Amino acid sequence: MASPGNFKVCVCGAAGGIGQPLSMLIAMNPNVAELAIYDLTLSAVPVAGVAADLSHFERKCKVTSYALDPQSGQKTGDVLKDALKGCHLVMVPAGVPRKPGMDRADLLKVNIGIAQGIVEACATYCPNAIVGLIVNPVNSVVPAMAELYKRKGLDP
Repeated sequence: MASPGNFKVCVCGAAGGIGQPLSMLIAMNPNVAELAIYDLTLSAVPVAGVAADLSHFERKCKVTSYALDPQSGQKTGDVLKDALKGCHLVMVPAGVPRKPGMDRADLLKVNIGIAQGIVEACATYCPNAIVGLIVNPVNSVVPAMAELYKRKGLDP
């Protein structure tokens, strides 16, 4: 584990309604030296803009943004490789909100795929990091991702 003041953190879903304030709080934490933020290019707020806003804090935290264009054919892990390498903590406030008429099963189908891509990348590039999932339906996504970690021989 890193010494205080030298932690690397990644927020996947950093341009969303939870991800932006979460990223701000992490960037302001004196224990965090490096913050990687990631989101899709189709986000309402570009993740590079979030990084620019966070860079104005008078803190030592270095902020770097990473974005995936869903139309590019790239995989989540390809974009997240540099973001995740050396991470101690990965927070995942990702996924789509439940829309009117959408049941939990529909929500799970969409969000499990989003979480799976990120968690598989974490298992590959930062297997010792703590991963915090804020993905609905949380009572289905978290156990499924814990099983994914177990299948990879990791301790969830």
